[in-house]
Amino acid sequence: MGSGKWIGGFLGWVAGGPIGALLGYFLGSAVERFIDVARQLPGGDGSGYGGYTGQYGPYRTSTGGYTTSSGSRGYTADEQRNSFFVSLLVLSSAVVKADGQVHQSELNCVREFIRRSFGDSVVDEAMRMLDGFNRQQVNIYSVGPQIADNMNYSQRLQLFHYLVQIATADGNFSKSEKSVLEAIGAVIRLQNSDINSVISMFYKETDESAYAVLGISPNATDDEVKSAYRRMAMKNHPDKVSTLGPEVQKAAEEKFRQVQEAYETIKRQRGMS
Repeated sequence: MGSGKWIGGFLGWVAGGPIGALLGYFLGSAVERFIDVARQLPGGDGSGYGGYTGQYGPYRTSTGGYTTSSGSRGYTADEQRNSFFVSLLVLSSAVVKADGQVHQSELNCVREFIRRSFGDSVVDEAMRMLDGFNRQQVNIYSVGPQIADNMNYSQRLQLFHYLVQIATADGNFSKSEKSVLEAIGAVIRLQNSDINSVISMFYKETDESAYAVLGISPNATDDEVKSAYRRMAMKNHPDKVSTLGPEVQKAAEEKFRQVQEAYETIKRQRGMS
């Protein structure tokens, strides 16, 4: 499946702004052809982001949708899912290059996610896109705000979970990778406690990692532990990402399970009922 045909599935907010510029550099006129088609759809009145002139030229979005800080309103589930997918590829590029080299284990992690979530037919094309992004300089401080403005909090949290999983796929979690991840978490507007929580799910630096997963200090009271668990369970509940498709929701179940395991670990340590 060629890039020009496949990009039809990107209909949504990623076609504009800094991410649209990255896509335009890699896919060239395919983006412009896609946008021209999108303008002819119902509601395609040239609204949305308006004009954007990136490093590689002007792009416009015209999907007729609208967005708020709480997520992608006005876009279908498929559009949200595909926009999530492209955002993952863009930010994955920043993560896999964080330590100065691209590890095959990290690429394999991305490939497997694509295969599970979108099917074998798009894997090769997606990996070519990732390679294209790897040949560019992805500015997380540019693309991050666009992602934050167009995904709800739980979707961003799930995206970050994937990125940490990719960074730790080679069994070595370097300081540079952790630094890049923390920067990504900040620019997509995750709370520090949630950034540390997700990192602690994969990188158990101390015996107190269970507390970090719940976003609390080991000095927290039992009542504070219970409250933290309820809060984190709500943030990470799989239903929060249901519009992104069953495979993403299934991955969210794993994140939810890690929150539950952290809570059970603390309860055993404290003898809590």
